[in-house]
Amino acid sequence: MRFLYPLLALSTLAASTAQAQSVAATPDSAASLVALAPTAPEQDEVSVGAPVGLNRALAPVAPIKLTPDDPDKPSFIPVPIAFYQQETGFAGGAAILPVWRFGDDTTVRKSNARLIAWISQKKQTTVQLTHTIFTKEEKFFFSGELSYYDLAFNYYGIGNDTRKSNESHIQYPLWVFDEKALIKVVPNLFVGVRYRFTNLGEVKLKDNEGNTAPYYALTSKERNGYTTSGVGPALLYDGRDNVLATYRGSFVDAHMLFNGGGLGSDYKFTRYMVDARHFIPLFGSNNSILAAQFLGQYHTGRVPFRELGGMGATLGGSLYNNAYLMRGIYEARFRDRQFSTFQAELRQKLFWRFDGALFGPWAKWHPASATIPSMT
Repeated sequence: MRFLYPLLALSTLAASTAQAQSVAATPDSAASLVALAPTAPEQDEVSVGAPVGLNRALAPVAPIKLTPDDPDKPSFIPVPIAFYQQETGFAGGAAILPVWRFGDDTTVRKSNARLIAWISQKKQTTVQLTHTIFTKEEKFFFSGELSYYDLAFNYYGIGNDTRKSNESHIQYPLWVFDEKALIKVVPNLFVGVRYRFTNLGEVKLKDNEGNTAPYYALTSKERNGYTTSGVGPALLYDGRDNVLATYRGSFVDAHMLFNGGGLGSDYKFTRYMVDARHFIPLFGSNNSILAAQFLGQYHTGRVPFRELGGMGATLGGSLYNNAYLMRGIYEARFRDRQFSTFQAELRQKLFWRFDGALFGPWAKWHPASATIPSMT
């Protein structure tokens, strides 16, 4: 898995703030996480005759607050990141996950943002800022990301029949700006516009140890870097009870993106995408959750390799929470123009902040030459 962040550290913040999503902002709310310490002893409990330094050492440590007392006030305390992967070597950085609500109406779902930044031993870098914002009365919805990546990947070419022996080792820098601005039509239903911009730098061959054929199968335009820029209509239905940790509800995100020279794109193509999810508690409690997702990504026109649908690819952004399509498969191990996938999992609470998940995926690839009716 490409982005192996310290999930436990992030969940320490996310779990407490996610719980605050569905509770009123009261002083005794369980929305803040505090490292508990014993009550400060009275003066006569201090060890008589003990040195002053010892008395200070025995005194309780001040509570460490990871989220503020007021659950509607965002926290900006960074969480350290440290991990090791074969492609990156050792890496370290920090993450910040503020969660807040606009206004005093507790029926308005909380907004959240996430800033993650790390650098690795092998000089690979990620800086990602994402956000999901519900304004007062949920009249408007904004979601998107601004990210910079400079990472190494294994590239296998395009289509269903690529083999492990086809592996090329490549690295490239990438800028992504993706923003969705929607207005509420009826409760939970939003419509509006989405804009996506990507700037891919030079795609370099890392070494000659792998099979270089997939790399040289890329056009010179793709290897030298390119820009995509697309805009189009977007629709969102979000009936989830909790944006960060969903127990029940449905979610549908659908959009079209028209990329073309008039927007500054080096490639002219259209993307059609739908992401539908459903969550339901089982056995009469929130300890067991059945979660299901369908995602389809389809293209017409000339699509550069980085924008193709990818099995194992990360979708990035806040709406997708950097979710991987078909977990356990190397990122974008298979790429093609048209892609449909269905995933379902059973989430089971175990103890404390530990949960387990049993999942099953299904995917359908369409031939690289296949097209769908163009709406341009």
